[in-house]
Amino acid sequence: MRVLLAVLGPTATGKSALGLALAERLGGEILNCDSTAVFQGFDIGTDKVPVAERRGIPHHLIDLVPPTADYNAADFARDAARVVSEVQARGRVPILVGGTGFYFRALTRGLFPGAGKDPVLRARLDGLAARYGVERLHRLLARVDAPSAVRILPRDQKRIVRALEVYFQTGKPLTAHFADTRSPLAPDVVVRAVALRLPPDSLADRLRRRVDQQFEAGLLDEMRAHLAAGVPETARPFTGLVYRQALEHLHGVRDEAATRALIAQENRRYARRQLIWFRKEPNLQWFDGPGESPDVQARVFQWLADQGPGTAKERRRDG
Repeated sequence: MRVLLAVLGPTATGKSALGLALAERLGGEILNCDSTAVFQGFDIGTDKVPVAERRGIPHHLIDLVPPTADYNAADFARDAARVVSEVQARGRVPILVGGTGFYFRALTRGLFPGAGKDPVLRARLDGLAARYGVERLHRLLARVDAPSAVRILPRDQKRIVRALEVYFQTGKPLTAHFADTRSPLAPDVVVRAVALRLPPDSLADRLRRRVDQQFEAGLLDEMRAHLAAGVPETARPFTGLVYRQALEHLHGVRDEAATRALIAQENRRYARRQLIWFRKEPNLQWFDGPGESPDVQARVFQWLADQGPGTAKERRRDG
């Protein structure tokens, strides 16, 4: 039996801190599970742990591709399965850390290979988005495939169109096809996943402080550097949370104070969607409290020790 640990949950709950603590204690290596952190150079808005703060622990699946790459969940599942195998072959424990629930599902349960592309249908859907706004497509998706609407951001036109394309081609929502999928992980890999959650008021305060820290760390300068280097505003990372609102600020849509408040608000909404998503994932062990809390870490270590060989109990016995 080989074990893959996972630290999941909504944004700003302290997943990175818990992942580092686990890796230090268990002899582990970190695997990123954030869909924006795979892009090179988009560091501040994704809260990548700086190299100097990684305590010498290897981090994988970060800065994998340039900002203009078309990198998706299927790519992630393939790459992550390979890295899991490599880490385990070194006698180390792979620890998946992040909040992109769809990427976690793609790795642990596989992906629907998908209906073929329909250029005519896509053109019609893109035309509707151009005429009425992508939000209308998102509302349509919510009616025919509510789970996909939860995980896909209201402005993510490419993924909204794909989910609608599958529905109109097959007569079933994309999420209904997942039951027929298979994980790319080796058959003997056992996934043990913990998830963090915080009270809404506490999480809101952490999100406000994090947004302030991102701006003070140079978020806008990071974005200006990418734009000056020729990264188009349509690049995937620019369409995500934090970067999308900050880009609007650079165009004069709103002032910085209003932009900070909007980012915090949108992150609260995103955190609620993440919580809904992860609540539907089977076999997650939930822990209340931030990941940097010594009490939370102690409870997680104890839970892992109780799971038997391959995790904390075996590592402590081996010294």
